[in-house]
Amino acid sequence: MSALNIEKLKASLHEALFLDLDDFGLEIHSEEVVSKFAGLQLRSVFQPISNHAQGGKALGYEALLRPSIGNTDALTPQAAFSFADQQGRLVKFDRVARTLHTLNYLNLPHDKGLLFLNVHPKLLTSVNAHGKVFENILHNHSVPTSQVVIEVLESEVEGDKQLSEAVTNYRDRGYQIAIDDFGSKHSNLDRLWEVSPDFIKLDISIIRQAQTNKKVRKILPKLIEIIHELDAQAIVEGIENEIQLNIAIDSGAKLLQGFLIGKPAPASVWRKFDSALQLKNVA
Repeated sequence: MSALNIEKLKASLHEALFLDLDDFGLEIHSEEVVSKFAGLQLRSVFQPISNHAQGGKALGYEALLRPSIGNTDALTPQAAFSFADQQGRLVKFDRVARTLHTLNYLNLPHDKGLLFLNVHPKLLTSVNAHGKVFENILHNHSVPTSQVVIEVLESEVEGDKQLSEAVTNYRDRGYQIAIDDFGSKHSNLDRLWEVSPDFIKLDISIIRQAQTNKKVRKILPKLIEIIHELDAQAIVEGIENEIQLNIAIDSGAKLLQGFLIGKPAPASVWRKFDSALQLKNVA
């Protein structure tokens, strides 16, 4: 991502949306785009989702926010979003995060695949107004919305109607949909029939329990089978050791994510690897 490209993006967004991208505090550090916003420094890292059926090739990457105060005092993304919410700047903060992720996503390998993006539950229904900025950024860099997967925390959305309408709006604009952390807390299997997501990401707790609990290990293949019957793809998250990897594969899972597959790292790190992705212990 060059300074020239950022200047072109600023000009196009100002012309189309009267949006001043200088407010985003974007800077280029070496090969990485960072942001200084609301007293925080924001960076993007990416974790690959590999396709076991294709020899470990990356289906795509999940973008993860790495906020900090200055260069040293790291914050969790949840703490940073809560801070922005308390300041009444949640919409702009989310907009900055999506922009940052998209610009850094462009620096991933040529066959980078899909971009998985989390959406704050409070902003799930803001696709029409809030989403226009993000779509213009995608358009300016020739990234089709079909290449972006919106991750929805189903358990955080109270109303079935709200969830269904939000998902429909995103899908009408061409985005793919993933239900994130399914199997945690208050997950509702009935909702999957309503939403018909493209991907269902199984909560990290499931593979951990499957490693030590025989009952969970027996249930996991059936859960993955149900997901496939919904015409969705199952993604097993949280794979951290060979035992968990083998359990996931033996259960019929093809899409895998976790520290054993690849730790979150800046885009420049992933550019060093080819499409076969020798992912272990990268970062």
